[in-house]
Amino acid sequence: GSIGRTNPEFEKLKKEHWAWQPRTNPKVPTVKETTWAKDDIDRFLLAKLEANKLAPVADADKITLLRRLTFDLTGLPPTLKEIDDFVKDTSESAYANLVERLLKSNQFGERWGRHWLDIARYGESTGPSRNIPYPHAWRYRDYVIDSINDDVPYNRFVQEQIAGDLLPAKTPQERDRQNTATGFLALGVKDVNQRFKVRFVMDNVDEQIDAVTRSLLALTVSCARCHDHKFDPISQTDYYSLQAVFAGV
Repeated sequence: GSIGRTNPEFEKLKKEHWAWQPRTNPKVPTVKETTWAKDDIDRFLLAKLEANKLAPVADADKITLLRRLTFDLTGLPPTLKEIDDFVKDTSESAYANLVERLLKSNQFGERWGRHWLDIARYGESTGPSRNIPYPHAWRYRDYVIDSINDDVPYNRFVQEQIAGDLLPAKTPQERDRQNTATGFLALGVKDVNQRFKVRFVMDNVDEQIDAVTRSLLALTVSCARCHDHKFDPISQTDYYSLQAVFAGV
């Protein structure tokens, strides 16, 4: 293997490939139509539209706006009463109030928590060879939904899932919640037909590395278990440094 040596291509990749460049703050483009844009994001969109000689579409009517927002934030259509209330509300704060109401609903966490549960490979059994149930997986599911509804900051949300059992807790409830968060590491495929204990443990570590790096770095680091990554600057040395962390979990 190549443990300890680093592929010389990696330095070149880090310097030249777009995905490895630090984020910058690009200059906001100037636009001809100055009244349409409400913020800088609009100005970036409008600059591209103008370059292609296109005009923005007119604003949506109230019912369309209500439907879009309700589907987007809760995944559900508005009720007849909600449609009625919003159409009748002619105050300047009608739109802001609507957004606040939808963000406060339990459905907001259910709708957006589903995206994270997909990333966290949420399932209620082990798969793949013998399918053994995880009877308490729902606790982790509820942790995710509640975290979104409680506005837990993203950095804290990540820390709790990777190291919740190591974080200080002021109350037994907080300790339980943080322990439940580490369900993120405990979920996932476990090959319970594997006869070699060491390989069983290492495969589980590999699966955890895979879940953490894909979800947080948008990288498949697991390839480097057997060789330096062929496309991304991830070496076997990097992989086994991470493996040493997760082997103690």
